[in-house]
Amino acid sequence: MSERLPALSLAAVPGRRARTLDLAVEIEQRGFSGIYCPSFGDAMGLCLSIAHVTSTIEFGTSIQPIYLQHPAALATSASYLHEIAGGRFRLGVGVTHGPVVKRLGVETGKPLADMREYVETMGAAAEQTDGLPPVVLATLRDKMVGLAVEIGDGAVWANASRSRMEHSLALVPAGRDGFWIGNMIPTVIDDDLDAARARNRKTLQGYVALPNYRNYWFEAGYEDEMTAVQAALDARDPDAVLAAMSDRWLDDCTLSGSVTRVRDGIEAWFDAGVTAPIVVPSSTSGGQAKAFAELFDAYG
Repeated sequence: MSERLPALSLAAVPGRRARTLDLAVEIEQRGFSGIYCPSFGDAMGLCLSIAHVTSTIEFGTSIQPIYLQHPAALATSASYLHEIAGGRFRLGVGVTHGPVVKRLGVETGKPLADMREYVETMGAAAEQTDGLPPVVLATLRDKMVGLAVEIGDGAVWANASRSRMEHSLALVPAGRDGFWIGNMIPTVIDDDLDAARARNRKTLQGYVALPNYRNYWFEAGYEDEMTAVQAALDARDPDAVLAAMSDRWLDDCTLSGSVTRVRDGIEAWFDAGVTAPIVVPSSTSGGQAKAFAELFDAYG
């Protein structure tokens, strides 16, 4: 069986947005399976640009926060993108994280109820604009997975534990053919495994500070790690937070190390049932451009 190429996560970095589109073109030319844009920056704007500079690759928002705009407005934009892209676009929506919502000053309800209402309102609005693209719900724990199965066309995780995916995907009925499964995976390619892991620890340091993520990883079998993280957070000790993030836990939700180790890890994510492992590249020695160069070399 030939090796399967992952999808890639791409964000428009301020000051280098034109180069970001060049990267999108190169990603398509190199045969990667998709491009998915995280909530950092203008994901919908970037997707519109990707629609115009590419012709075959699938792409979408990995997470477009629902509290940023009215559902009717997002439905209109998504319908337009769906048509312009010739059906290549997926709309991933999510409730985003508590600190983000707090900065926005948004009044929210319960995540499940807010998501259900938002998607239903989008669907009703899109009846006037020739329908929606496939809608993918950003998920983590079981109840949101269930809602994605009920009202969505797919589910996308960020920083999921591979060992937990069998449990999570068991919630998707076998009859849901075409139900899309994505997961954003922090990835660092470096022969110095310790350095690569250290970079991924920094990436996930903010996530372990979020209660919903700690609860997820607790359920995934990392009780000791999450208990230690909580104690370190209570003590306001960032070094202790990093120390609590064990290699065992880190290697379950990120990819670190040599080219062979990372490529084998991506294959393992496919084998776990993920339709689209979405590599989120970082580098121990540079920014986004360097991280993509290292990834391209790995699949050169």
